[in-house]
Amino acid sequence: MKDIGGKHGAAELKQGLDTLPGVMSVSVDDKFQEFAVDYDTSGVKQSQLKSKIEDMGYDITRAQYEEQFM
Repeated sequence: MKDIGGKHGAAELKQGLDTLPGVMSVSVDDKFQEFAVDYDTSGVKQSQLKSKIEDMGYDITRAQYEEQFM
């Protein structure tokens, strides 16, 4: 599995997730190997995000989901 360390991994992850409809932003903390995705649930589902991340060769060891309503 790939890691998101360094600029290349972070950029690749951002570019890949940005292709999904509904993804509004992706932020990556390569020091802690963590990332956050802000997305609109009417455009993309959690399962689609997970599949895309795994298809790109990244492993999800821990996931935390937070819903925010506007």
